Amino acid sequence: MTISEILSITIVLAAVFAYVNHRLIKWPPTIGIMVISLSLSMLLVVFGSLHPFLSKKALQLASSIDFQYVLMNFMLSFLLFAGAIHINADQLRKEKWPVLLFSTLGTLISTTIVGSATWLLFQVFHYPVPFIYCLLFGSLISPTDPIAVLAILKNAKIPSSLELKISGESLFNDGVAVVIFITLFEAAQTGAATIDFVSVSRLFLQEAVGGVVFGAVLGYAGYYALRPIDDYKVEVLVTLAIVMGGYFIAGRLHISGPLAMVVAGIITGNKVKDQALSHVSRDYLGKFWELIDEILNAVLFLFIGLEMLVIKINTTVLIIGAIMILVVLLARWVCVLLPVQLLQFKIRFEKHAIAILTWGGLRGGLSVALALSLTATMHRDEFVLITYMVVVFSILVQGLSIGWVTRRLLREN
Repeated sequence: MTISEILSITIVLAAVFAYVNHRLIKWPPTIGIMVISLSLSMLLVVFGSLHPFLSKKALQLASSIDFQYVLMNFMLSFLLFAGAIHINADQLRKEKWPVLLFSTLGTLISTTIVGSATWLLFQVFHYPVPFIYCLLFGSLISPTDPIAVLAILKNAKIPSSLELKISGESLFNDGVAVVIFITLFEAAQTGAATIDFVSVSRLFLQEAVGGVVFGAVLGYAGYYALRPIDDYKVEVLVTLAIVMGGYFIAGRLHISGPLAMVVAGIITGNKVKDQALSHVSRDYLGKFWELIDEILNAVLFLFIGLEMLVIKINTTVLIIGAIMILVVLLARWVCVLLPVQLLQFKIRFEKHAIAILTWGGLRGGLSVALALSLTATMHRDEFVLITYMVVVFSILVQGLSIGWVTRRLLREN
């Protein structure tokens, strides 16, 4: 398929699914679109022989979309910037310690627990997979996905302080997760003996710290560029340049583009909107990025549903994947519990905060994209299937119930 055909079919399907969800299902848009896409994909898999033309075209569409490339190199920059632009910097500053510990210590703990449990499960089922590959899987499934979290928490109506902890963590743990993933990826390719503390520290500074600094440069460059003008068309165009140009340059500098977009988005959503824009421009800018966020989220969750058509199914791996859903939840509970225990004498946490933060730690398209970047020798097919199962459970079960779970727990006070 040509690019124009893929874009046309994708936008039409996303619009149709969004319309059906709005009129009939009435779930949060991202979940509704993914459910419809996933359901149709499963129907085509089961009954594809009855309608070979439709099945062939759907498979052709799914195969034509390089999900990993599209998300990591295009959509992610827009989605992170659009999410960060609505974060209140003053409130985020109050939650800095929970966000910092959840996104660093929590990610490391979860990677270790999930990776070790995955290795043991494969051994139990006589399906030997090297430990380094299992740790690699642990690193890609551990970070809470900002795209899924921000899209779903909008409709969950949980306490604002808890929502900010979850959303702030999801925005900032990308840098840590990517550093861990890249480090383990290099170790898997070249041998663990080549990886030492110095190289890991250098990589962290380059990726994470470099991304934060570059994001601040982008944000303040946008502030000084927008301050002397008052034309919403030019101002929107400048923010587009920040996202597209900034993400491109970050890639060339080998620093964290996602972290750069988060920092630039927070500065744009606070300092730029408050001090450099008129009321009319703020309104147009906010609505523009909200629309970008909604459209790309619709397309992203459509892609997640379509991925069902190209995933290779293995019965043993399905069983392991079902168990791993529970393991990932347990790891999430541990990596929330420990930071809360460390901070409880310094910061007041809401009652049942651990349970709500655990259930609200959603996985999403970012984990699928990282799994798809694995090589065949790293057991890519097996880990993609397990990742897909965890992500679908996270979005459907946790995403649909987080509001209900929170309300029920808080009523117990």
